[in-house]
Amino acid sequence: MKNATLALAALFLVYVAWQRYGWPGVVAVSGGLLMWLLLHFTRLMTVMKRAANRPIGWVDSAVMLNAKLKTGVTLMHVIAMTRALGERLSVEGEEPEVFRWTDGSASSVTATFRGGRLQIWVLNRPAADPGTETAPAPAPDTAP
Repeated sequence: MKNATLALAALFLVYVAWQRYGWPGVVAVSGGLLMWLLLHFTRLMTVMKRAANRPIGWVDSAVMLNAKLKTGVTLMHVIAMTRALGERLSVEGEEPEVFRWTDGSASSVTATFRGGRLQIWVLNRPAADPGTETAPAPAPDTAP
């Protein structure tokens, strides 16, 4: 639906340019639309080139990725942030799409996309080793 709306908007702009300025208007608007398409294509190729140089499903810090994610961002935006393709956990071609990114400490972020947009994500951290004891967190100061 969104692609059809963009195509109709582009055709409308070309039509208005033709009505107001004739062929010079059509050339100017077409050149602007072509520049816009080339900018998006260049960004897509840059993101994919960076992602091709890293292992699938790898991220430097899953905790930092978790902090940066926002509902509604596109899968391409998440790939640009992680600089890696996500490990696919869902069946290919079916909604929702589920991907996972894991860091060196075995922490991972599992993200669910519907229609190419991020809906929910979960940070998974490994359990502490049973042989390792951690100090309890200090109690908050309740004195006035």
